[in-house]
Amino acid sequence: MSEEIKNILEKAKAASRTLNLLSDEKINQVLRHVADEAEACTDKILAANAEDLARMDKNNPKYDRLLLTKERIAGIAGDMRRVAELPSPLGKVLAEWTQPNGMTITKVSVPFGVIGIIYEARPNVTFDVFSLCFKSGSVVIMKGGTDAYSSNSAIAEVIHKVLREEGVDDAVATLFPPSHEATAELLNAVGYVDLIIPRGGKGLIGFVRDNSRVPVIETGAGICHAYFHESGDLAKGAAIVNNAKTRRVSVCNALDCLLIDRSRITDLPALLSPMAKNNVVAYVDDEAYAALAGKYPLVERATEENWGMEYMDYKMSIKTVDGIDEALEHISRYSSKHSECIIAEDDAAMNRFRKEVDAACVYTNVPTAFTDGGQFGFGAEIGISTQKLHARGPMGLPEITTYKYLISGNGQIRNN
Repeated sequence: MSEEIKNILEKAKAASRTLNLLSDEKINQVLRHVADEAEACTDKILAANAEDLARMDKNNPKYDRLLLTKERIAGIAGDMRRVAELPSPLGKVLAEWTQPNGMTITKVSVPFGVIGIIYEARPNVTFDVFSLCFKSGSVVIMKGGTDAYSSNSAIAEVIHKVLREEGVDDAVATLFPPSHEATAELLNAVGYVDLIIPRGGKGLIGFVRDNSRVPVIETGAGICHAYFHESGDLAKGAAIVNNAKTRRVSVCNALDCLLIDRSRITDLPALLSPMAKNNVVAYVDDEAYAALAGKYPLVERATEENWGMEYMDYKMSIKTVDGIDEALEHISRYSSKHSECIIAEDDAAMNRFRKEVDAACVYTNVPTAFTDGGQFGFGAEIGISTQKLHARGPMGLPEITTYKYLISGNGQIRNN
C-alpha cells in the first residue's frame, strides 16, 4: 500500500470514532448547510461538470448520468434536506430481553464505521452517499471514476468547506484518487474499510465482487423485464412500458426486455406506440417482428445476446412467450434480480408472479421506474442491492447500519 493511500485510510478510520460522537441535531445541521452550499455553488459545480462532459461523447449512455443541471442540483439539495428530516437510524433498540440469570441483552443499531463507495460517471452520487453515510454515522470514502473527477472534486470541496466551518473532521467524507491503482488499494484495505458498495454497471460490480478482500454489497446492475400477461389491460400496459423504458434510459431501473403472451401479440404495435416518439429501437423475435412489420418504425431481429442485456439507451428487447410458465423461465434465466414487473388483471397470475420471481423488487401493474429510495419514502438511497445478505432493494438509512449487543448484569458468572 502506498504511503499516500495509507495516510488517507488512517485519517478516515480515525474520523469514524469522532463522527460517532456527533449528536443527531449536529448531523442534521451539517446536512442542511451542505444543501444550502450546494445551491450557492451551483455555477462552480456546473463549470466543473462541463469539463467532464467535454471529454465524453454525447452518444455515450453514461452521458446523461454524468450531466448535472441547475435543476438536478436543486433536486440533490432537496434530497439532502429530506435526509436531514428523517429519524436517525442509530441507537435503535432492535430487540431486548432478560436471561434467567438476570442478565439483560439489548440489540442496538450502530454505524458500520468506514464505507467505501466505488461508482462510475455519476457525480450526484457524491452528494447522495455523503448525506446517507453521514446521517448513519459512517465515514465515506468516495471512489468515483475518471470521467467525473472534475465534478466530484468540486462537490467534495463544497462538502469539505461546510465540514470545516461546522468544526467536523473533513476526513469523514474522503474523495479517493480516480486511478485504477487506487481502486485496487481500496478493495484490499482490510482493517481500514468495513464495507464496499459498488454503484455502476455489470462490469464494475463484477470486478469489485471478484477482487475485493473487504465485504461487498452488490448493487446496481439492472436487467429489468415487464411481462404483458394475456389478461393485461392494453392502455395501462402501454403507459407502464413507455414509462419504464423512456423516463430515463441510463438508470438501472429502466426496462430492458418486454415479454408478451402469444395470445396478445396483435396488440404489440399499440403497446409500443407511445415509444415511437423517442425512437426506441426494438430487438425482437420472429413472431414480434411479424406483428410489428409496417406498424412500428424501429425494429431489428434479436439475437441471443439481446436477452439479458442492460441497454442504458433507447433500446429494448421483445420476446413472445407461450404463457406465464415461459415468462417465468425467461426471467429466471436472464434477470439480474433487480426489478421485474407483470401487467395483468388475473389475480392468480399476479400472485404466482409475486411468489416465483426472485428479484429485489417485484411490481404488479406498476413500472420498474419506482425502484428508487426516494420513491420508497427513504429520502434517498445508497444503491439498489441485488443480493440477499444484509440488505436487498433500495438501501436507505437502516440498511447502512449494523448492530451490536449490549449486555448488562450485576456480577453474574458463567459456571458451565
